[in-house]
Amino acid sequence: MTTTAALLGALPLALGTGIGSELRRPLASPFIGGLVVSQLLTLYTTPVVYLSLDRLRIRFEQWRHRHVVAAFPKPMP
Repeated sequence: MTTTAALLGALPLALGTGIGSELRRPLASPFIGGLVVSQLLTLYTTPVVYLSLDRLRIRFEQWRHRHVVAAFPKPMP
């Protein structure tokens, strides 16, 4: 939402015509491009990091369970 607001706010810089627009237009292009790239990276990397940390947690729990079971052997009947 914030990125969309900033992007829409930069559109007049990119699309504006008139006196001084030749100086503002080069400023708007990297600004809009950076917003789009950062939003796409955020949308793709956040789930990947979440899934990676969840798999790491599962591995750690399995490892801990194996070592706890090995430390306390079952009593002989």
